[in-house]
Order: sequence, then structure tokens, then C-alpha cells
Amino acid sequence: MALVHDLITQNRTGTAIGLPCFCTANEQVLRAVLAYASTHNFPAVIEATCNQVNQDSGYTGMTPADFVGWLKGMAQDAGIPMESLILGGDHLGPNPWKSEPLDQAMTKAREMVKHYVSAGFTKIHLDASMACGGEPNPSFAQIAERAADLCAVAETHAPDPAKLVYIIGTEVPIPGGETEEPAALDVTSPARLADTISTHADAFAARGLNDAWARVVSVVTQPGVDFGHSSIYPFIPEKALPLSTAILDQDGLTFEAHSTDYQSTAALADLVKQHFFFLKVGPELTFRFREAVWALADLEQRACANPSNIRDVLDQQMTQNPGNWQDYYHGTQSEIATQRIYSYSDRIRYYWNDPKVGGALKTLIQNLQHTAIPETMVSQTFLGLEFGDIPTDPNELIQSHITRCIGRYYQAAGFTP
Repeated sequence: MALVHDLITQNRTGTAIGLPCFCTANEQVLRAVLAYASTHNFPAVIEATCNQVNQDSGYTGMTPADFVGWLKGMAQDAGIPMESLILGGDHLGPNPWKSEPLDQAMTKAREMVKHYVSAGFTKIHLDASMACGGEPNPSFAQIAERAADLCAVAETHAPDPAKLVYIIGTEVPIPGGETEEPAALDVTSPARLADTISTHADAFAARGLNDAWARVVSVVTQPGVDFGHSSIYPFIPEKALPLSTAILDQDGLTFEAHSTDYQSTAALADLVKQHFFFLKVGPELTFRFREAVWALADLEQRACANPSNIRDVLDQQMTQNPGNWQDYYHGTQSEIATQRIYSYSDRIRYYWNDPKVGGALKTLIQNLQHTAIPETMVSQTFLGLEFGDIPTDPNELIQSHITRCIGRYYQAAGFTP
């Protein structure tokens, strides 16, 4: 983690440098991230959330060890050694089991943290902010005590705890995103930042975790950015200035910004300048992936005799299995149908691993790989590509399109190809 500490030092002393954190379990997206990082020799932070990946396999069907093993194969294909990647665990705490009594939820959270660090995750966001089993919302002190509890587990079970870095703080949407359109966003106050840091420092000290506290590198706060189903809340640097100034009073700390998807590249760069060192992105990546699949489906309809009909397959599976979107989208039947596909929250991302959807995607790609597609037709569907440099392989087209997101995050974080 020497790289992280060095870059944080640069950020705190005025250099506009940060790290994008790619939080996704979509294979095509991960391959695009790894290929881009390999091509430009950039560091890559790959993250999994508590709901995606845990000891119960999460919604991806993977344990932390499974995820690392799966990622290792993709890293080898991209020519990146696994030790060059930074693996992050996001919102690690009792959230997946928050409906259960606190003791049971925390027991499972400890087990999850153990699995994450044992598998090689080294960037650990400790989040014990949620009420469990119907209890009242926990206080700052209770949240900090539970985070320290989980930190002790990480320190005990990591192969080399000196390689761990920690993120604390939780003033962001719950894992998975907003269930409603946010009415307004309050920037975290300097007082709340100070309370978060002081309660965690006390809780770590009470457990004898002084070495671990020295490796706390960022605090999750709300800089005033978020997105809903149809709205984006842009970063306004002036509103966050008191918060961003306050972090310089805390030795060695920066911020981690969540839900930065769909912010302009200039806004992302402004976040980095104001010491939001880690820029988290997830749904925007799979939103771009969905755009690429839709574009390929247009090509397939024009050029192939037996199309996959992937858009119809996805619509059918989402309609028949509404659990991943029905609590999020509201309105008329027509409005909900539009949100299912085109919402910023991108709930469609939960359906790419569905066997029928996966089969249709495989058929789509195979159809286009076995059909000669003229670049003029590709140019009509994938706008903005330069003639003479237009790929016609569907996987290359997907990767190229996702790179629109990947490249701008690196650019905003101070990395120039």
C-alpha cells in the first residue's frame, strides 16, 4: 500500500491526484478496466460490496475467495500481476443481515470481514452504521465501536495486516443505491466529520488497535453528490469547501467519495482537488455496458438472420423477476418500463448473470463474431469512432464503449494516458 500512502501525501499537499475505484462484478466491465490499466500502466482498484460478495455468496454467487480467483484469471489475460491490483471491500459490516438481531448480524459481519482479508482484500471500508433487528439507529459511538470490532477481526486474520488500509465513515446511500429520488443533499458538516473521526479513534484505542488506526486513510462523507433514477446531483465545490478544508486538520487523512457516477469529468476533478481522493464508480460502468449491448443488438437485427432478441429476453426476465427493481421504480406502467432500462440507478445490472440473459448475450456476441459487419454500419450504431480505427469485433466494441467511463475517471484523478 506504499502507492496509496504516497499518493495521499501528494493529494494533501496540493497535487490533484487520486484513485478511481471500480466497484462492479460485471465480467465485461472488469476486463475493460484491467485492459485499460494494463495498456497505460495505471494502478487499478477493484472493489466488491458486502451484498455482491460474502461468505453466503452474495447476489453474484461468489465468496471473496471465489471473486479473487475469478479476477485472477482476467488479470492474467490482461497481463497484470494480482499483486499490482488493489482489492477493496465496500460497506463491510452487518448490512446484508440487518433484519436479524444485532448479535447475529455482527457475528456474520465478522465472518465476512475474515473472508475478505483472508482472500487478499486490503482496502477495507468498515461500515456498521445500520440499525439491526429493529434497534434504534445507532449513535456515532456505537457505530465506531462496531467498526473497531470488525477491524480487530481484519487485523487478526489478514495474511499481513500491515498491508491493510481502512476507510471509515458512512454518510452515503446504502449499498445498492437510493430507493427514492433524494429530495436534497446535505454536505457533511466539519463537526460531524470531527465526531466520526474522534469516536472511531477512541474505539480503536480502546481495543488496542493503534497500529491499525495509523492505517486509516480516508473518511466517507457526503460532498453533495448523488444520483437517483432520473436525476443527478452535481458537485458544487463552494458548498463542500468547509468540509474539504477541515480534513487538512486531520493527520494523513483524505475523503472517499461514493456515488460519483454520472458527475462531469470536471466535477470529478474538482472532487479530487478538494481531497476526495478515492472516487467510487459502479452503476455508470454497467450503464455504459448496457448501451454497448443495445447498440450491438441494433447491428445484429440488421445483419444476422437469427438474432438473439436480447432486449426482449432482458425485458421478460426483469418483468418475471422484479425483486431487484420493483422497490425502486414508481410511476405509470410506461414510466416504469423506461426506468427499468434507462434509469441512472441501472437496476438492470442485476440481471446480466441470469441464465437466459447470459445465453442471449452469448448468442449476440457469437452472431456478430461470425458475421462480416462493415465499419460504416458500426459507425452508425457506435457514434464518434474514428474511421480507420473502428473495431468490428463485438467484445472490442463493448470494451471500447465502457472505456468512455474508465478513461474519464483516470483523467479526473490525474492520470494522463
